[in-house]
Amino acid sequence: MSTAVHRDPGSPPALVPADLDAERRVLGILIRAPHHVDTAVERLRAEHFFDPVHRRIFQIILELYQERGRISYTQIYDRLRHDRAIAAPDQVLIAITESYVHEAELLPGIEILLDKYGRRRLLEAAEQIQRMLLLEDRCTLAEAQARAQELIFEAAGQVGLESDVKDLIEVLNKCYERLVERREGRRPYGLLLRYPSIDSITTGLKNKDLIVLAARPSMGKTALALNFAVNVARRHIPVLIFSLEMDDEQIGDRLIISELFRYRSQPPEVTARDYATVMDDEKFARTQQVFNDLYRLPIKIVDRRGLSVAEIRAKARRVKAECPQLGLVIIDYLQLIRPPADWQGKNWAVVVGDIVRELRDLAGELDLPILVLSQLNRGVEAREDKRPRMSDLRDSGNIEEFADVVMFLYREDYYDPEGARKRGTEGVVDVIIAKHRKGPTGTARLKFVREFTRFNDEAAPELVRGLGDRGPV
Repeated sequence: MSTAVHRDPGSPPALVPADLDAERRVLGILIRAPHHVDTAVERLRAEHFFDPVHRRIFQIILELYQERGRISYTQIYDRLRHDRAIAAPDQVLIAITESYVHEAELLPGIEILLDKYGRRRLLEAAEQIQRMLLLEDRCTLAEAQARAQELIFEAAGQVGLESDVKDLIEVLNKCYERLVERREGRRPYGLLLRYPSIDSITTGLKNKDLIVLAARPSMGKTALALNFAVNVARRHIPVLIFSLEMDDEQIGDRLIISELFRYRSQPPEVTARDYATVMDDEKFARTQQVFNDLYRLPIKIVDRRGLSVAEIRAKARRVKAECPQLGLVIIDYLQLIRPPADWQGKNWAVVVGDIVRELRDLAGELDLPILVLSQLNRGVEAREDKRPRMSDLRDSGNIEEFADVVMFLYREDYYDPEGARKRGTEGVVDVIIAKHRKGPTGTARLKFVREFTRFNDEAAPELVRGLGDRGPV
Protein backbone atom coordinates (compact mmCIF):
# COMPACT_ATOMS: atom_id res chain seq x y z
CA MET A 1 0.00 0.00 0.00
CA SER A 2 1.13 3.55 -0.62
CA THR A 3 0.37 7.00 0.67
CA ALA A 4 -0.39 9.54 -2.01
CA VAL A 5 0.94 13.07 -1.72
CA HIS A 6 -1.87 15.49 -2.54
CA ARG A 7 -0.85 19.02 -3.49
CA ASP A 8 -3.43 21.76 -3.93
CA PRO A 9 -2.26 24.83 -5.83
CA GLY A 10 -1.06 27.49 -3.46
CA SER A 11 -1.02 25.22 -0.42
CA PRO A 12 1.85 23.23 1.14
CA PRO A 13 2.02 19.50 0.45
CA ALA A 14 0.19 17.27 2.90
CA LEU A 15 0.20 13.52 3.41
CA VAL A 16 -3.23 12.04 2.84
CA PRO A 17 -4.09 8.35 3.32
CA ALA A 18 -4.82 6.95 -0.13
CA ASP A 19 -3.77 4.07 -2.35
CA LEU A 20 -4.00 5.13 -6.00
CA ASP A 21 -2.76 1.76 -7.22
CA ALA A 22 -5.64 0.01 -5.45
CA GLU A 23 -8.09 2.53 -6.92
CA ARG A 24 -6.78 1.78 -10.42
CA ARG A 25 -6.99 -1.99 -9.79
CA VAL A 26 -10.63 -1.80 -8.70
CA LEU A 27 -11.62 0.35 -11.68
CA GLY A 28 -9.66 -1.91 -14.04
CA ILE A 29 -11.57 -4.97 -12.80
CA LEU A 30 -14.94 -3.20 -13.20
CA ILE A 31 -14.07 -2.20 -16.78
CA ARG A 32 -12.66 -5.60 -17.79
CA ALA A 33 -15.20 -7.66 -15.79
CA PRO A 34 -18.37 -5.47 -15.58
CA HIS A 35 -20.44 -8.31 -14.08
CA HIS A 36 -18.73 -7.38 -10.77
CA VAL A 37 -20.31 -3.90 -10.71
CA ASP A 38 -23.13 -5.11 -8.43
CA THR A 39 -20.55 -6.30 -5.89
CA ALA A 40 -18.84 -2.90 -5.94
CA VAL A 41 -22.12 -0.96 -5.66
CA GLU A 42 -22.94 -2.83 -2.45
CA ARG A 43 -19.85 -1.48 -0.68
CA LEU A 44 -18.42 1.50 -2.55
CA ARG A 45 -19.44 5.09 -3.18
CA ALA A 46 -17.68 7.60 -5.39
CA GLU A 47 -16.18 9.40 -2.37
CA HIS A 48 -14.28 6.26 -1.42
CA PHE A 49 -11.93 7.12 -4.31
CA PHE A 50 -9.38 9.76 -3.35
CA ASP A 51 -8.24 10.73 -6.85
CA PRO A 52 -10.90 13.00 -8.46
CA VAL A 53 -10.26 11.38 -11.86
CA HIS A 54 -10.84 7.91 -10.42
CA ARG A 55 -13.91 9.24 -8.61
CA ARG A 56 -15.37 10.53 -11.86
CA ILE A 57 -14.65 7.28 -13.72
CA PHE A 58 -16.46 5.29 -10.99
CA GLN A 59 -19.44 7.64 -11.31
CA ILE A 60 -19.49 7.10 -15.08
CA ILE A 61 -19.35 3.33 -14.60
CA LEU A 62 -22.40 3.52 -12.29
CA GLU A 63 -24.28 5.85 -14.65
CA LEU A 64 -23.69 3.63 -17.67
CA TYR A 65 -24.62 0.49 -15.74
CA GLN A 66 -27.86 2.05 -14.50
CA GLU A 67 -28.76 3.46 -17.93
CA ARG A 68 -27.83 0.51 -20.14
CA GLY A 69 -27.14 -2.43 -17.88
CA ARG A 70 -23.69 -2.82 -19.43
CA ILE A 71 -20.44 -0.88 -19.74
CA SER A 72 -17.48 -0.86 -22.08
CA TYR A 73 -14.11 0.81 -22.44
CA THR A 74 -15.37 2.81 -25.44
CA GLN A 75 -18.45 4.11 -23.62
CA ILE A 76 -16.37 5.31 -20.68
CA TYR A 77 -13.86 6.95 -23.01
CA ASP A 78 -16.63 8.77 -24.91
CA ARG A 79 -18.19 10.03 -21.67
CA LEU A 80 -14.81 11.27 -20.38
CA ARG A 81 -14.03 13.03 -23.64
CA HIS A 82 -17.47 14.66 -23.60
CA ASP A 83 -16.86 15.89 -20.03
CA ARG A 84 -13.66 17.67 -21.11
CA ALA A 85 -12.70 17.74 -17.43
CA ILE A 86 -9.87 15.24 -17.77
CA ALA A 87 -6.82 15.79 -19.92
CA ALA A 88 -5.74 12.81 -22.05
CA PRO A 89 -8.57 10.43 -21.05
CA ASP A 90 -7.10 7.72 -23.27
CA GLN A 91 -3.86 7.65 -21.25
CA VAL A 92 -5.83 7.58 -17.99
CA LEU A 93 -7.90 4.60 -19.15
CA ILE A 94 -4.85 2.74 -20.47
CA ALA A 95 -3.15 3.10 -17.07
CA ILE A 96 -6.29 1.80 -15.36
CA THR A 97 -6.81 -1.22 -17.61
CA GLU A 98 -3.14 -2.12 -17.40
CA SER A 99 -3.57 -2.31 -13.60
CA TYR A 100 -5.90 -5.29 -14.06
CA VAL A 101 -4.40 -8.42 -12.50
CA HIS A 102 -7.26 -10.80 -11.73
CA GLU A 103 -10.92 -10.57 -10.72
CA ALA A 104 -10.01 -12.06 -7.34
CA GLU A 105 -8.29 -8.77 -6.50
CA LEU A 106 -11.62 -6.90 -6.39
CA LEU A 107 -12.60 -7.56 -2.76
CA PRO A 108 -9.08 -6.97 -1.35
CA GLY A 109 -8.96 -3.75 -3.38
CA ILE A 110 -12.32 -2.62 -1.98
CA GLU A 111 -11.08 -3.28 1.57
CA ILE A 112 -8.04 -1.08 0.92
CA LEU A 113 -10.20 1.74 -0.40
CA LEU A 114 -12.50 1.55 2.63
CA ASP A 115 -9.52 1.52 5.00
CA LYS A 116 -7.97 4.62 3.40
CA TYR A 117 -11.31 6.40 3.23
CA GLY A 118 -11.93 5.70 6.92
CA ARG A 119 -8.55 7.18 7.81
CA ARG A 120 -9.28 10.30 5.72
CA ARG A 121 -12.65 10.68 7.47
CA LEU A 122 -10.99 10.52 10.87
CA LEU A 123 -8.43 13.12 9.81
CA GLU A 124 -11.24 15.39 8.56
CA ALA A 125 -13.07 14.97 11.88
CA ALA A 126 -9.88 15.83 13.77
CA GLU A 127 -9.45 18.99 11.65
CA GLN A 128 -13.08 20.00 12.30
CA ILE A 129 -12.58 19.49 16.03
CA GLN A 130 -9.41 21.59 15.92
CA ARG A 131 -11.18 24.43 14.09
CA MET A 132 -14.12 24.26 16.49
CA LEU A 133 -11.89 24.50 19.55
CA LEU A 134 -9.70 27.28 18.16
CA LEU A 135 -12.32 29.45 16.47
CA GLU A 136 -15.62 28.73 18.25
CA ASP A 137 -15.90 30.40 21.66
CA ARG A 138 -19.69 30.45 21.93
CA CYS A 139 -20.11 26.81 22.93
CA THR A 140 -19.41 25.41 26.38
CA LEU A 141 -16.74 22.77 26.98
CA ALA A 142 -19.46 20.13 27.46
CA GLU A 143 -21.05 21.07 24.12
CA ALA A 144 -17.65 20.96 22.43
CA GLN A 145 -16.93 17.53 23.90
CA ALA A 146 -20.31 16.22 22.77
CA ARG A 147 -19.82 17.62 19.25
CA ALA A 148 -16.27 16.23 19.07
CA GLN A 149 -17.44 12.76 20.02
CA GLU A 150 -20.30 13.00 17.52
CA LEU A 151 -17.88 13.91 14.73
CA ILE A 152 -15.63 10.96 15.57
CA PHE A 153 -18.56 8.52 15.69
CA GLU A 154 -19.90 9.84 12.39
CA ALA A 155 -16.47 9.48 10.82
CA ALA A 156 -16.11 5.94 12.13
CA GLY A 157 -19.61 4.93 11.07
CA GLN A 158 -19.61 6.16 7.47
CA VAL A 159 -16.84 4.08 6.00
CA GLY A 160 -18.46 1.20 4.12
CA LEU A 161 -21.87 0.24 2.85
CA GLU A 162 -22.87 -3.09 4.34
CA SER A 163 -25.51 -5.01 2.51
CA ASP A 164 -29.03 -4.42 3.87
CA VAL A 165 -30.35 -7.47 2.01
CA LYS A 166 -30.47 -10.58 4.16
CA ASP A 167 -31.59 -14.05 3.14
CA LEU A 168 -34.57 -15.37 5.10
CA ILE A 169 -32.50 -18.38 6.13
CA GLU A 170 -29.99 -16.05 7.86
CA VAL A 171 -32.81 -14.34 9.76
CA LEU A 172 -34.41 -17.65 10.75
CA ASN A 173 -31.08 -19.05 11.91
CA LYS A 174 -30.66 -16.09 14.28
CA CYS A 175 -34.24 -16.46 15.53
CA TYR A 176 -33.75 -20.18 16.12
CA GLU A 177 -30.50 -19.61 17.99
CA ARG A 178 -32.25 -17.14 20.32
CA LEU A 179 -35.16 -19.58 20.75
CA VAL A 180 -32.80 -22.36 21.87
CA GLU A 181 -30.99 -19.98 24.23
CA ARG A 182 -34.31 -18.99 25.85
CA ARG A 183 -35.40 -22.63 26.10
CA GLU A 184 -32.16 -23.52 27.86
CA GLY A 185 -32.41 -20.49 30.14
CA ARG A 186 -29.29 -18.85 28.71
CA ARG A 187 -30.96 -15.73 27.37
CA PRO A 188 -34.27 -14.06 28.28
CA TYR A 189 -36.39 -12.63 25.49
CA GLY A 190 -36.06 -9.20 27.04
CA LEU A 191 -34.51 -7.50 30.06
CA LEU A 192 -36.65 -8.64 32.99
CA LEU A 193 -37.39 -6.04 35.67
CA ARG A 194 -38.13 -8.62 38.37
CA TYR A 195 -41.69 -7.40 38.78
CA PRO A 196 -43.65 -10.53 37.70
CA SER A 197 -46.86 -8.61 37.00
CA ILE A 198 -45.03 -6.35 34.54
CA ASP A 199 -42.67 -8.96 33.10
CA SER A 200 -45.52 -11.36 32.34
CA ILE A 201 -47.01 -8.72 29.99
CA THR A 202 -43.87 -7.25 28.45
CA THR A 203 -41.66 -10.40 28.55
CA GLY A 204 -38.93 -7.93 29.46
CA LEU A 205 -37.65 -4.70 27.91
CA LYS A 206 -36.27 -5.34 24.41
CA ASN A 207 -32.95 -4.09 23.07
CA LYS A 208 -33.26 -1.07 20.75
CA ASP A 209 -36.65 -0.14 22.28
CA LEU A 210 -37.65 3.21 23.76
CA ILE A 211 -39.92 2.79 26.78
CA VAL A 212 -41.85 5.79 28.13
CA LEU A 213 -42.96 5.68 31.78
CA ALA A 214 -45.40 8.54 32.34
CA ALA A 215 -47.36 9.81 35.33
CA ARG A 216 -48.50 12.93 37.12
CA PRO A 217 -46.06 14.38 39.69
CA SER A 218 -45.67 12.43 42.95
CA MET A 219 -47.10 9.21 41.48
CA GLY A 220 -43.76 7.47 42.03
CA LYS A 221 -42.28 7.18 38.55
CA THR A 222 -38.74 8.04 39.69
CA ALA A 223 -39.02 5.59 42.58
CA LEU A 224 -40.19 2.81 40.23
CA ALA A 225 -37.42 3.56 37.74
CA LEU A 226 -34.81 3.33 40.52
CA ASN A 227 -36.36 0.04 41.68
CA PHE A 228 -35.99 -1.20 38.09
CA ALA A 229 -32.35 -0.09 38.07
CA VAL A 230 -31.48 -1.98 41.25
CA ASN A 231 -33.30 -5.14 40.15
CA VAL A 232 -31.37 -5.13 36.86
CA ALA A 233 -28.01 -4.27 38.44
CA ARG A 234 -28.38 -7.08 40.98
CA ARG A 235 -27.92 -9.51 38.09
CA HIS A 236 -24.57 -7.83 37.28
CA ILE A 237 -26.09 -5.94 34.32
CA PRO A 238 -24.76 -2.34 34.28
CA VAL A 239 -27.30 0.49 34.34
CA LEU A 240 -26.77 4.16 33.41
CA ILE A 241 -29.08 6.76 35.00
CA PHE A 242 -29.42 10.33 33.71
CA SER A 243 -30.99 12.39 36.51
CA LEU A 244 -31.91 15.80 35.11
CA GLU A 245 -33.82 16.82 38.25
CA MET A 246 -32.21 15.30 41.36
CA ASP A 247 -28.51 15.36 42.19
CA ASP A 248 -26.42 12.25 42.75
CA GLU A 249 -26.74 12.37 46.55
CA GLN A 250 -30.54 12.49 46.35
CA ILE A 251 -30.48 9.49 44.03
CA GLY A 252 -28.14 7.68 46.45
CA ASP A 253 -30.41 8.41 49.43
CA ARG A 254 -33.43 7.11 47.55
CA LEU A 255 -31.63 3.89 46.64
CA ILE A 256 -30.58 3.34 50.25
CA ILE A 257 -34.05 4.01 51.69
CA SER A 258 -35.64 1.73 49.11
CA GLU A 259 -33.22 -1.10 49.92
CA LEU A 260 -33.90 -0.75 53.67
CA PHE A 261 -37.34 -2.17 52.80
CA ARG A 262 -35.68 -5.57 52.24
CA TYR A 263 -34.81 -5.78 55.94
CA ARG A 264 -38.15 -4.59 57.35
CA SER A 265 -38.92 -8.05 58.78
CA GLN A 266 -35.55 -8.24 60.55
CA PRO A 267 -35.44 -5.97 63.61
CA PRO A 268 -34.46 -3.27 63.90
CA GLU A 269 -36.50 -1.71 61.13
CA VAL A 270 -34.93 1.43 59.70
CA THR A 271 -37.36 3.87 58.09
CA ALA A 272 -36.76 6.94 55.95
CA ARG A 273 -37.31 9.06 59.03
CA ASP A 274 -34.67 7.08 60.91
CA TYR A 275 -32.25 7.50 58.01
CA ALA A 276 -32.71 11.29 58.13
CA THR A 277 -32.10 11.54 61.88
CA VAL A 278 -29.57 10.33 64.46
CA MET A 279 -29.69 6.51 64.56
CA ASP A 280 -28.75 4.19 67.39
CA ASP A 281 -25.95 1.65 66.90
CA GLU A 282 -28.21 -1.20 65.79
CA LYS A 283 -30.00 0.83 63.13
CA PHE A 284 -26.70 2.32 61.98
CA ALA A 285 -25.25 -1.19 61.57
CA ARG A 286 -28.31 -2.26 59.57
CA THR A 287 -27.91 0.80 57.32
CA GLN A 288 -24.24 -0.01 56.81
CA GLN A 289 -25.33 -3.44 55.63
CA VAL A 290 -27.48 -1.78 52.95
CA PHE A 291 -24.51 0.37 51.88
CA ASN A 292 -22.43 -2.78 51.49
CA ASP A 293 -25.17 -4.36 49.36
CA LEU A 294 -25.33 -1.33 47.07
CA TYR A 295 -21.56 -0.88 46.72
CA ARG A 296 -21.43 -3.93 44.47
CA LEU A 297 -24.09 -2.77 42.02
CA PRO A 298 -22.88 -1.62 38.55
CA ILE A 299 -24.93 1.58 38.43
CA LYS A 300 -23.57 4.81 36.93
CA ILE A 301 -25.23 8.19 37.51
CA VAL A 302 -25.10 11.44 35.51
CA ASP A 303 -26.75 14.25 37.47
CA ARG A 304 -26.20 17.28 35.23
CA ARG A 305 -29.25 19.42 34.58
CA GLY A 306 -30.11 20.82 31.18
CA LEU A 307 -28.45 18.11 29.10
CA SER A 308 -29.27 18.05 25.39
CA VAL A 309 -29.84 14.85 23.44
CA ALA A 310 -26.40 15.31 21.86
CA GLU A 311 -24.78 15.42 25.30
CA ILE A 312 -26.80 12.44 26.51
CA ARG A 313 -25.75 10.54 23.39
CA ALA A 314 -22.07 11.43 23.90
CA LYS A 315 -22.06 10.35 27.55
CA ALA A 316 -24.00 7.15 26.86
CA ARG A 317 -21.63 6.24 24.03
CA ARG A 318 -18.65 6.77 26.30
CA VAL A 319 -20.11 4.57 29.04
CA LYS A 320 -21.03 1.90 26.47
CA ALA A 321 -17.48 1.95 25.10
CA GLU A 322 -16.03 1.60 28.62
CA CYS A 323 -18.67 -0.92 29.68
CA PRO A 324 -19.83 -3.03 26.70
CA GLN A 325 -22.25 -5.02 28.90
CA LEU A 326 -24.35 -1.90 29.62
CA GLY A 327 -27.92 -3.20 29.64
CA LEU A 328 -30.25 -0.30 30.47
CA VAL A 329 -30.32 3.50 30.24
CA ILE A 330 -32.80 5.50 32.34
CA ILE A 331 -33.53 9.21 31.71
CA ASP A 332 -35.41 11.22 34.34
CA TYR A 333 -37.14 13.00 32.70
CA LEU A 334 -38.11 13.89 29.11
CA GLN A 335 -39.38 17.44 29.61
CA LEU A 336 -36.08 18.49 31.27
CA ILE A 337 -33.96 17.60 28.23
CA ARG A 338 -32.65 20.83 26.71
CA PRO A 339 -33.97 21.38 23.18
CA PRO A 340 -31.61 22.19 20.29
CA ALA A 341 -30.47 25.79 19.87
CA ASP A 342 -32.66 26.35 16.79
CA TRP A 343 -35.95 25.22 18.36
CA GLN A 344 -37.43 28.73 18.65
CA GLY A 345 -40.23 29.24 16.19
CA LYS A 346 -41.02 25.54 15.99
CA ASN A 347 -44.07 23.81 17.40
CA TRP A 348 -43.04 22.58 20.86
CA ALA A 349 -44.81 19.24 20.44
CA VAL A 350 -42.78 18.65 17.27
CA VAL A 351 -39.56 19.56 19.11
CA VAL A 352 -40.36 17.05 21.86
CA GLY A 353 -41.24 14.48 19.20
CA ASP A 354 -37.83 15.00 17.59
CA ILE A 355 -36.15 14.47 20.98
CA VAL A 356 -38.06 11.21 21.46
CA ARG A 357 -37.13 10.03 17.95
CA GLU A 358 -33.43 10.77 18.61
CA LEU A 359 -33.59 8.82 21.89
CA ARG A 360 -35.12 5.87 20.07
CA ASP A 361 -32.34 6.06 17.47
CA LEU A 362 -29.84 6.07 20.36
CA ALA A 363 -31.43 2.93 21.80
CA GLY A 364 -30.94 1.26 18.43
CA GLU A 365 -27.34 2.44 18.17
CA LEU A 366 -26.44 1.23 21.67
CA ASP A 367 -28.48 -1.96 21.22
CA LEU A 368 -30.22 -1.72 24.59
CA PRO A 369 -33.54 -0.47 26.01
CA ILE A 370 -33.84 3.17 27.03
CA LEU A 371 -36.43 4.01 29.69
CA VAL A 372 -37.41 7.68 29.64
CA LEU A 373 -39.72 9.18 32.25
CA SER A 374 -42.32 11.73 31.21
CA GLN A 375 -44.87 14.05 32.77
CA LEU A 376 -48.58 13.91 31.96
CA ASN A 377 -50.47 17.09 31.15
CA ARG A 378 -53.01 18.62 33.51
CA GLY A 379 -55.97 17.55 31.38
CA VAL A 380 -56.26 14.34 33.38
CA GLU A 381 -57.13 16.37 36.50
CA ALA A 382 -60.22 17.84 34.84
CA ARG A 383 -61.79 14.47 34.02
CA GLU A 384 -63.96 12.40 36.27
CA ASP A 385 -62.06 9.28 35.22
CA LYS A 386 -58.47 10.12 36.04
CA ARG A 387 -56.86 6.99 34.67
CA PRO A 388 -54.21 8.15 32.16
CA ARG A 389 -54.71 7.94 28.42
CA MET A 390 -52.36 8.40 25.48
CA SER A 391 -53.71 11.92 24.93
CA ASP A 392 -52.54 12.83 28.44
CA LEU A 393 -48.87 12.59 27.48
CA ARG A 394 -47.48 16.07 28.01
CA ASP A 395 -46.38 17.63 24.71
CA SER A 396 -47.58 14.31 23.30
CA GLY A 397 -46.84 15.22 19.67
CA ASN A 398 -44.86 12.24 18.42
CA ILE A 399 -44.16 10.59 21.79
CA GLU A 400 -46.79 7.94 21.20
CA GLU A 401 -45.65 7.43 17.61
CA PHE A 402 -41.95 6.87 18.35
CA ALA A 403 -42.18 5.03 21.68
CA ASP A 404 -42.12 1.24 21.50
CA VAL A 405 -43.73 0.86 24.94
CA VAL A 406 -45.81 3.38 26.89
CA MET A 407 -46.54 2.74 30.57
CA PHE A 408 -48.68 4.88 32.87
CA LEU A 409 -48.86 4.89 36.67
CA TYR A 410 -52.22 5.36 38.39
CA ARG A 411 -52.90 5.43 42.13
CA GLU A 412 -56.44 5.77 43.35
CA ASP A 413 -55.28 7.02 46.74
CA TYR A 414 -53.58 9.96 44.99
CA TYR A 415 -56.98 11.39 44.03
CA ASP A 416 -59.28 9.87 46.68
CA PRO A 417 -57.28 8.95 49.81
CA GLU A 418 -60.33 8.41 51.99
CA GLY A 419 -62.18 6.31 49.41
CA ALA A 420 -59.07 4.21 48.76
CA ARG A 421 -58.67 3.59 52.49
CA LYS A 422 -62.27 2.37 52.73
CA ARG A 423 -61.94 0.16 49.66
CA GLY A 424 -58.61 -1.29 50.76
CA THR A 425 -56.72 0.09 47.73
CA GLU A 426 -54.45 2.45 49.63
CA GLY A 427 -50.95 2.21 48.12
CA VAL A 428 -52.15 0.09 45.18
CA VAL A 429 -50.63 1.25 41.90
CA ASP A 430 -51.81 0.26 38.45
CA VAL A 431 -49.02 0.09 35.88
CA ILE A 432 -51.00 0.54 32.67
CA ILE A 433 -49.13 -0.74 29.63
CA ALA A 434 -51.05 1.27 27.06
CA LYS A 435 -48.79 0.63 24.08
CA HIS A 436 -46.62 -2.39 23.40
CA ARG A 437 -45.32 -2.57 19.84
CA LYS A 438 -44.06 -6.15 20.21
CA GLY A 439 -46.70 -7.66 22.44
CA PRO A 440 -49.96 -7.29 24.35
CA THR A 441 -51.14 -4.38 26.45
CA GLY A 442 -52.56 -4.77 29.94
CA THR A 443 -52.38 -3.61 33.53
CA ALA A 444 -49.99 -4.80 36.22
CA ARG A 445 -50.78 -4.13 39.89
CA LEU A 446 -48.07 -3.19 42.40
CA LYS A 447 -48.08 -1.96 46.00
CA PHE A 448 -46.34 1.33 46.79
CA VAL A 449 -44.76 1.52 50.24
CA ARG A 450 -44.47 5.28 50.61
CA GLU A 451 -42.13 5.41 53.61
CA PHE A 452 -39.54 3.40 51.68
CA THR A 453 -40.30 4.82 48.18
CA ARG A 454 -40.53 1.16 47.26
CA PHE A 455 -42.77 -0.72 44.85
CA ASN A 456 -43.59 -4.29 45.81
CA ASP A 457 -45.09 -6.96 43.56
CA GLU A 458 -47.17 -9.54 45.40
CA ALA A 459 -47.78 -11.59 42.25
CA ALA A 460 -46.35 -15.09 42.09
CA PRO A 461 -42.95 -15.35 40.34
CA GLU A 462 -44.42 -18.26 38.34
CA LEU A 463 -46.03 -15.61 36.14
CA VAL A 464 -42.70 -15.15 34.34
CA ARG A 465 -41.56 -18.78 34.41
CA GLY A 466 -40.09 -19.74 31.07
CA LEU A 467 -38.86 -16.30 30.08
CA GLY A 468 -35.26 -17.46 30.49
CA ASP A 469 -34.08 -15.27 33.37
CA ARG A 470 -31.85 -17.26 35.71
CA GLY A 471 -29.91 -14.42 37.32
CA PRO A 472 -29.67 -13.96 41.08
CA VAL A 473 -32.52 -12.14 42.78
